[in-house]
Amino acid sequence: MATELTARQAQVLDLIVQLLEQTGFPPTRAELARKLGFKSTNAAEDHLRALARKGYIELKAGASRGIRLIQQKPTHNSTQAQIADQTVESGMPYASTISYALPSLNQTTLPLIGRVAAGSPILAQENVAKELAVDSSLFSSRPDYLLQVRGMSMRDIGILDGDLLAVKKTSEARVGEIVVARIDDEVTVKRLSREKGKIVLLPENPDFEPIHIRSGEVFAIEGLAVGLIRTQPLH
Repeated sequence: MATELTARQAQVLDLIVQLLEQTGFPPTRAELARKLGFKSTNAAEDHLRALARKGYIELKAGASRGIRLIQQKPTHNSTQAQIADQTVESGMPYASTISYALPSLNQTTLPLIGRVAAGSPILAQENVAKELAVDSSLFSSRPDYLLQVRGMSMRDIGILDGDLLAVKKTSEARVGEIVVARIDDEVTVKRLSREKGKIVLLPENPDFEPIHIRSGEVFAIEGLAVGLIRTQPLH
């Protein structure tokens, strides 16, 4: 059972809750130190370890944002963040914003992939922009990473520029599924199809042409889309 907190520990816990509600992911030690006026990140680390010992948080080793909220203070009055699960035409669940029901989630920390460097593995360190803590129950299958969507080629099934696509690593997919695919050095998100035995990647926007995989091109499936996090509200 969680025990009573000192005033400073309560302040640290309140800030963790506040940032989770506002941004969807926990703070780094440096952010805690800066916002609370600590002279060093060591002071923030000491308070985090105290909160972990008292049963309010869990710390994940080796992750800069590896803080999982176990429970809030009993007297905390903040409104529980809501998750609006929806389903787009593709059958893929997505959350309308990055926001989480904090106290009881099965959170996991995932690498966020920004632009993929030509020829590099998609999970190579140079492609990882940051790590985000997310609720794994949002997705149809547990993802391995988040990929920031570029462009509007999948607009008509609700995948928009800037969204975070939750991806499960796999080299195989069925026709009709939304995949992350590599063509030579380019990575793209499309619906997998076949025509006359050849692979075709279909956009979900009539302004874009299907991609026909030609002989000699290096093609590989990098992953399967299992969910979507919308980072901006729809207008």
